[in-house]
Amino acid sequence: MDTKDNQRQEMFNEWHQDPSNWKWGIFYFNKNDKRIFPPKRMKYFGWTVNFANPYSVLTLVVTIIVIILMANYLS
Repeated sequence: MDTKDNQRQEMFNEWHQDPSNWKWGIFYFNKNDKRIFPPKRMKYFGWTVNFANPYSVLTLVVTIIVIILMANYLS
């Protein structure tokens, strides 16, 4: 990794550890973070949605709609 990647990862880690970016301790909300799916608060539990990013919310809604449509189609 080069220096730019290291700085970027450090910035992501700072955002991730900042309690003000976590609403009620479980919802990630950071307008500066453009990632759609950042890691959860406990990283080994997977990923979460950045609720400050409109593309993240749109992706979540579309995924839920697709699951509902598939469940209705398959039943």
